[in-house]
Amino acid sequence: MDEKKRAVAEKTYLILAALFMAALVTGNLIFQKFFTWNPFGWYEFQLSVGIIPYPITFLVTDIISEIYGKKRANRVVTAGLFASAFMLLIIVISTQADATEWSPISDGQFKSVFGFTFIAVAASLAAYLFAQFLDVQIFHYWKRVTNGKHLWLRNNASTFTSQFVDTLTVLLLLCSFGVIEWQYFTALLINGYLFKVIIAALDTPFIYVTVWWMRRYFGLKGHGAELEF
Repeated sequence: MDEKKRAVAEKTYLILAALFMAALVTGNLIFQKFFTWNPFGWYEFQLSVGIIPYPITFLVTDIISEIYGKKRANRVVTAGLFASAFMLLIIVISTQADATEWSPISDGQFKSVFGFTFIAVAASLAAYLFAQFLDVQIFHYWKRVTNGKHLWLRNNASTFTSQFVDTLTVLLLLCSFGVIEWQYFTALLINGYLFKVIIAALDTPFIYVTVWWMRRYFGLKGHGAELEF
């Protein structure tokens, strides 16, 4: 691979990593708002808005795993951990700072929005570490088993499994710490997981197109071929 394409590969990797971390951090910040979604007309989802950007994280790690390899995918997951921890530190410091009398947002308003963020981010990080590393492991397991073929299988098999683990872990921790009442646990688990499965299925064509383009541009031949740096 020539220097120009190597530079493009590195820039693309940074863009994907940035999308991953932005989606992860945003989801943790906005999770306290819940909404309803009725795409089929006969089943109404009740979901946290924090779930909207989250499937992007699994899509990005699957693309990176396919093109850049397991090591680089795990590197992005680790970077996301530090980004979330840093975001949590900033929120803790900001909560302790007293608002001025003329501040558009009072201390009470700020705490009502970010008051549970510490618990939520801690729960999210625990689930995130487990689910994201699981996603990468399962993805590469199926990549080995299928000899690099059937991208749709490893994409969905890894995402479906890791998304369930993530949803279950987060809800267990949030309910245990009183952020969400236990009476909503089952409904949120089913709704959250179904939403993620639907999105994961819908993003399969996108990952195929993206991987096809990147393989063609970077000259990766053969099933399962990865970029070498």
